[in-house]
Amino acid sequence: MDPDWLRFHPEPSTPQFTPPAGSVDAHCHVFGPADQFPFARERKYTPCDAGKEQLWALRDHLGLSRNVIVQATCHGADNRALVDALVDSQGLARGVATVRPSVTDEELDALHQAGVRGVRFNFVKRLVDALPFDSLESIAERIMRLGWHIVIYFEADDLAEYFDFFTSLPTTVVVDHMGRPDVRKPIDGADFEMFLRLLGDNKNFWSKVTCPERLSRSGPHGYEDVIPFGRTVVETFSDRVLWGTDWPHPNMKSHMPDDGKLVDFIPQIAPTPELQHKLLVDNPMRLYWPEEAGV
Repeated sequence: MDPDWLRFHPEPSTPQFTPPAGSVDAHCHVFGPADQFPFARERKYTPCDAGKEQLWALRDHLGLSRNVIVQATCHGADNRALVDALVDSQGLARGVATVRPSVTDEELDALHQAGVRGVRFNFVKRLVDALPFDSLESIAERIMRLGWHIVIYFEADDLAEYFDFFTSLPTTVVVDHMGRPDVRKPIDGADFEMFLRLLGDNKNFWSKVTCPERLSRSGPHGYEDVIPFGRTVVETFSDRVLWGTDWPHPNMKSHMPDDGKLVDFIPQIAPTPELQHKLLVDNPMRLYWPEEAGV
């Protein structure tokens, strides 16, 4: 584990907000355990172990029902820890994998059988050695037969550079963490307006309204400066938003969030029961469990 790594909160509070029945944590991770699932040689960080048993315990503690586990960069394209958790979940978890262009159709089919429903591509320049334009383009065509979607992770300053490429993608595309807006800037500024245009003009684009702890500049007590951004996305695109904890919160340097408080943040950005149900139940079920959602 890196010496400056912060471990996840050992005793998260019990949320005051009660999520609706069937709620999904649609963005979380598993790390290792490293002695069973070694971290990738090319990783940019070495985290603590954070395995499936701890994730299931957190799910139950927070009053949630299901998980969507996203492959983290520390495991590279080795999805064994992810697949192990999906199989153990007995259908209560779905996955977003990382794959290379060399992946075979048989390997994609095996991932689908395990519960993978999407592929993630990281465009955050500090976290990757090379931007994955070519691999995304080739893989996007190959996953369409499986009904998978693409998850993209980027920072707001880079959206203008990527905009045309992203909007050319043929599948459903889910953006991590609202495109990481700079919440010090005005909500009607050019950067966030471009992000809203990305979703508004492209009906295949979804957004996760996640990680106020990463975006806030006001500290760990309420994340008030993130609320206007999150609420705008939820209210404007209520049928295409997802929420998740981001447990175990990789690369947090300033503080480790209390996951119970992150659940209590939900009604700040989704203020009505209807919006909460869409965000936490209807939308993730439609995207990850369409056979149960009647899609």
